[in-house]
Amino acid sequence: MDLAYIPSPSTGVIDLGPIPLRGYAFCIIIGVFVAVWFGNKRWIARGGRAGTVADIAVWAVPFGLVGGRLYHVITDYQLYFSDGENWVDAFKIWQGGLGIWGAIALGAVGAWIGCRRRGIPLPAWADALAPGIAFAQAIGRWGNWFNQELYGKPTDLPWALKISEGPNRVAGTYHPTFLYESLWCVGVALLVIWADRRFKLGHGRAFALYVAAYCTGRAWIEYMRVDEAHHILGLRLNVWTAVIVFVLAVTYIVISAKVRPGREEVVEPGAAEAAEGAEDATEGAEDAEDADPTSDAGGDVERDDEDRAPGKNGTAEAAKNG
Repeated sequence: MDLAYIPSPSTGVIDLGPIPLRGYAFCIIIGVFVAVWFGNKRWIARGGRAGTVADIAVWAVPFGLVGGRLYHVITDYQLYFSDGENWVDAFKIWQGGLGIWGAIALGAVGAWIGCRRRGIPLPAWADALAPGIAFAQAIGRWGNWFNQELYGKPTDLPWALKISEGPNRVAGTYHPTFLYESLWCVGVALLVIWADRRFKLGHGRAFALYVAAYCTGRAWIEYMRVDEAHHILGLRLNVWTAVIVFVLAVTYIVISAKVRPGREEVVEPGAAEAAEGAEDATEGAEDAEDADPTSDAGGDVERDDEDRAPGKNGTAEAAKNG
């Protein structure tokens, strides 16, 4: 008998009239908003303009969603194109199935297009967004909890995930790999924030650190999963992907630190001039207010003149005494 476990929701969809509200979609949407919001704060702190991160995200997010879905469908094609399966299900993204590797790869293409249009270096933008992406992944992983998918091996630990009977799954308690990855992603985000402040990472190295740290956790979490996957030399495909991407990220950090040490001084052309212009306008408005005769100082002079005017207090008092 299990004394403690993490319950799974009875359904991942709530019907609001004719509109289905899906927990998986909500987690993805909330994650995107958090990534853009936090990335905007970091971009402004680096000297960029408010709103630039969101403008580029308009390109990056759709590309990322398409890339994530393509990676999933290609690497798990048997779920959609084998005998007895309906290929139309490949388009049903709300049922789950986004590969982070494809999302980052194709999302980077969309971000590159957005950055080119704004004249912004992609590595600097990626550095600003890196911890926000990790936070977004931490939130997005809870979509797997709503769908009761991507859990690990059976276990009777107190934090085991209880899975109900359903299509392609057997009721029982399993390792909550979605929770492990969610917590790992929070740790990755905090690591990138700390390292960026401590070492002033630039030229894409903060983003590369995020990638390397995420791959480290993904490798051992992936090893725990029991869902169907392709294997190469006894290891799941995503484990090999994590290892290869980790090596590439670390290599980039080492080479970039030698070729381009330090951090970019200017991340968005014209942002500093615009900030100075706004500051000058504010100072001009304050100077004009100080010189306005209708200000409080001028009002005091006028009230003093009124007190000394004939017919006022002094004249009335003399007439009374007379």
